[in-house]
Amino acid sequence: MKVSVFGAGYVGLVTAVCLAKIGHTVICIDNDQNKIHLLAEGISPIYEAGLEPLLNKFLSTKNIQFTGDPLKAIENSDLMIIAVGTPLDERGNANLSYVYQVTQTIAEHLNHSCVIVLKSTSPPGTSETLTRYLHHQLKKKNLNIHCDVASNPEFLQEGTAIQQFMHPDRIIVGADNIHTIQTLYDLYQPLIKNKEQFLIMNKTSAELTKYASNAFLATKVSFMNEISQIAEQVGADIESVRTGMSLDYRINPLFLNAGCGFGGSCFPKDISALLASAQHTDVKPFILESVIKRNLTQQQLLFHKVNRFFEQQLQGKTIALWGLTFKPNTDDVRSATSHILSELFWKAGCFIKAYDPLGMENFSKHYPNHPQLELCSSPLDALENADVLVIVTEWNEFKQVPLAEIKNRLRYNAIFDGRNILQPSDATRHQLIYYGIGRSNCEANPRGV
Repeated sequence: MKVSVFGAGYVGLVTAVCLAKIGHTVICIDNDQNKIHLLAEGISPIYEAGLEPLLNKFLSTKNIQFTGDPLKAIENSDLMIIAVGTPLDERGNANLSYVYQVTQTIAEHLNHSCVIVLKSTSPPGTSETLTRYLHHQLKKKNLNIHCDVASNPEFLQEGTAIQQFMHPDRIIVGADNIHTIQTLYDLYQPLIKNKEQFLIMNKTSAELTKYASNAFLATKVSFMNEISQIAEQVGADIESVRTGMSLDYRINPLFLNAGCGFGGSCFPKDISALLASAQHTDVKPFILESVIKRNLTQQQLLFHKVNRFFEQQLQGKTIALWGLTFKPNTDDVRSATSHILSELFWKAGCFIKAYDPLGMENFSKHYPNHPQLELCSSPLDALENADVLVIVTEWNEFKQVPLAEIKNRLRYNAIFDGRNILQPSDATRHQLIYYGIGRSNCEANPRGV
């Protein structure tokens, strides 16, 4: 099948490369000419495990090409995928301007039957709106062709996106036209192992499924973070609590880790957009509002722990910050806790020595030449002449650093572990003061007998 993908960002690029991998001929369009040039040379502007080798492989076989010319793509496509960004506007609504721009371009140049797929995360009702717009524009041009917009949300996780695309747990298709449904089935046929994977519903339900899925996962995270604060107050260990909960078959153990808050390009944006959508209904979204409030509190938590440790005397202190990305195995720092913590520490007069395996370049773009920031070459480099250590991202590299090396470098021998990657008892044995999330420095670890 000849496929065009509008948008060479995270979702668009992964989608384009994976569709080429399963045998389709793909044209990927983006208005960033520098990005197009890099991609044409086989250089990925984003980090995703396994992406660049696949990109180069299918460039060489000509299964994928990149262009800034949308007309070239529109004229040669059986199916067009819209995968442009939907960032938040100043009021917290999903900004659909990029989606509308692509749709308008398609309407201006389309002269043959085609299925259009909306993969960009969009508020419920967007696909229906786009369908009506396209039909109106085609009618004005007296074109009697089949043109339908289907909702086909993505559920990719950064760091494992290619694996998830190639082995999906479900493929959600929002469509009510048999030809559209069959076209999407043909698109994904190599990935479909059983009919239950390919789930058909109306367009609005598909769009809400995407928002609801992310909102539910974020709710699990915020719920556990709230329980972790109770655990600290009553003398419990959230890690033991989590293990006890996860052995209940009714409770999925994923997303039950307490920590210093969620970030990334999806959870914060999608919950805010869902809240904005709810404002147009009679529903008062108490739970969603609480998820956002708890997360903001959690993202500030490590600052307050450090501030209490120094008895509100942070001026002139040096903080070693391990982890800048919102999660490990990605270079994405969007809405990461590291931003909030850094700005709080800077405001209090602290200097930050930061290290992250992949995220330092992207982080530095937000704070170019900041006088209170040093980006370091290794975890140990960040510890040199630092007063305390703050761990923000659970990179495996951090777990391998000997505690004795940490002890030898810190002035105050204190670790503030925002992801509970260390054991309190191990830290104590090395004469380190340990502060985790929802942990009362419990000696016992959950285990079977």
